[in-house]
Amino acid sequence: MFYLWLAAKKPQHSIIRAHPYMGWIRYLLEKLGPEFRQYWFDGDTEGKPFSRADYTGLVFAAKYRTDLISFGSKRDYSQPGYYLANGMFPKLVEELRTDLGDTVRSKRYEIRHEGLFSRKERLVEDKARRWLYREEDAVIVGQKREKPWKLRGMFGASATSYGAVGEHYIQAAAGGAMMAGGSWINTGEGGVADVHLAGGADIVAQIGPGLFGYRDGEGHFSFEEFRAKAAEPLVKAFELKFAQGAKIRGGHLEGKKVNEKIAAIRKVPVGRTVNSPNRFPFLTGPEETLRFIAKLQEEGGKPVGIKIVVGDPQGLEPLFRAMTDLDLFPDFITVDGSEGGSGATFKSMADGMGLPLFPALIALDDAARRFGVRDRFRIFASGKLISPDQAAIALALGADAVNSARGFMMAGGCIMAMQCHTGKCPAGVTTTDPKYMAALVPEEKMWRIMNYILQMREGVFALAAACGLESPRQLTRDHVVFKNELGRTARMSELFPYPAPETGAREDRRPEARTDAG
Repeated sequence: MFYLWLAAKKPQHSIIRAHPYMGWIRYLLEKLGPEFRQYWFDGDTEGKPFSRADYTGLVFAAKYRTDLISFGSKRDYSQPGYYLANGMFPKLVEELRTDLGDTVRSKRYEIRHEGLFSRKERLVEDKARRWLYREEDAVIVGQKREKPWKLRGMFGASATSYGAVGEHYIQAAAGGAMMAGGSWINTGEGGVADVHLAGGADIVAQIGPGLFGYRDGEGHFSFEEFRAKAAEPLVKAFELKFAQGAKIRGGHLEGKKVNEKIAAIRKVPVGRTVNSPNRFPFLTGPEETLRFIAKLQEEGGKPVGIKIVVGDPQGLEPLFRAMTDLDLFPDFITVDGSEGGSGATFKSMADGMGLPLFPALIALDDAARRFGVRDRFRIFASGKLISPDQAAIALALGADAVNSARGFMMAGGCIMAMQCHTGKCPAGVTTTDPKYMAALVPEEKMWRIMNYILQMREGVFALAAACGLESPRQLTRDHVVFKNELGRTARMSELFPYPAPETGAREDRRPEARTDAG
């Protein structure tokens, strides 16, 4: 009977036509394969985009506010990689430039009993140190603006658009960032929504090439809409998205995730797939871009930055030459590595476009120093920075602050199911479907995100102390060592010496300007 049914249906797939029973078994196993590999067959340090060791360490930081391990690291030390150079005389905790008396109410999980197949735990209330920079070490973004943005933390949430993620996740991320203090969330290119503002956290409002939330009825950029967003007290800065590591082209949002609220913000039809343009249609070169940024800085009175992906160091030259010629600068530049994530992108883009973060950071920092303008803007680093050591290396290679999207998502319950584009995220993170969103309880997950932020900051301070420094603000290329596959080592300051300003370039006048001597 089964063969008769198959003959009547005439399936088009050759395997099922020729081998119906084994064919269906094959596709069942293929469907289950990713889950089997993730939980059974992948080694602890092998999984991509994040390994089990990466994920477990992050979850323990978020739930228990600890990153303690036993017996030793699982890192493969035979492979090339970056290492932090510890000092002979590290700093004691009380010698660090942070206010150790600055505590905040927190909640974390406490394990009551660890069984063979179960773990009994409870959520307990306690006090936690916030590990903020002192006032003199605060990162000031947009010093020349009417309302500059002061950062007393080095770690915040990277861009995740409402639509790509759901309301419950945004509530949890904003709530956790607000309670931790010194942190921030980025709206992504989907526009500023009421749920962003309700959380109370500092907000970076991103403007993408699709101009969602910033366009008039005809699809053109609206300064009226921009001024309305700039008037919001929680909106601390604006970020023009020129590129994203996982997708150099504009953003993509599946129609199944476009509900009525998202459609109203983006001014698109409900249920229609949305693709942003490859670039801002009205910005065709560096000069136009910088004049537009200057107009936004004037109209909004708040910092305005850009998000870019570095393709090669020479590609930065026209932008920096235009900055110096016009004496116009963004207030910050976010550099996203090619290893960055996305709710939906094309494989060829994610695999083959743009430089990874660390070489991109060096290229951007070097270009700014050659032109003598490193003091005119801040650098935010983004791209798989989910642990304190990765964040510390990024700061040492030129970043002033660090963004993470997937780190915040995993702290908020993401299990790396790789279903972001389907709208059926089992953890309730990357979905706008009420049925799936219900899996994420913001009132509980916000504590996890808060703990993750605090643990990240404490970890970065601890690593700086091990390097003999009083603050992560003192990290330089001198404190990062690269080991190649032959076991040879060199400081990053030896491999990539800080360049001197070129003839005629401005001198970097920042008091904290990094030098070869640190």
